[in-house]
Amino acid sequence: MYHKVLLPVDLNEEASWKKALPTAITLCQTFGASLHVVTVLPEFTMPMVGAYFPKNFSEKAHAALKEAQHKFIQEHVPEGIKTQSVIVDGSPWEAIIKVGKKLDIDLIVMASHTKRKFVDYVLGPNAEHVVHHAKVSVMIVR
Repeated sequence: MYHKVLLPVDLNEEASWKKALPTAITLCQTFGASLHVVTVLPEFTMPMVGAYFPKNFSEKAHAALKEAQHKFIQEHVPEGIKTQSVIVDGSPWEAIIKVGKKLDIDLIVMASHTKRKFVDYVLGPNAEHVVHHAKVSVMIVR
């Protein structure tokens, strides 16, 4: 039924994966699907924002995030599951949808955060945006 499962993960926020990861793993094992773990790095290239960071900050951030994500996968994903590490720039919900299209994902599994932060009131929760804009099935794990 599913061949490629996308799991958005914020490595700094355990709530983004603690419940969703076991669900994604079970689905991958059940259907023989591959797991694509995506982490979104905010864009620092905008002139207004980029001026406050060193020129090579984005490259260093990507390298550190790549290392942290590989460690996360080694610690939390069973070896029998074909796993891909994906790091993208942009706003979380847009990047999740974009990478899902690019990788031809057929299911997005993500957590629903119940604790509200200021950004949720301004932009709306990322899970809600993904559900409304994705062209594939989205499973929200609470």
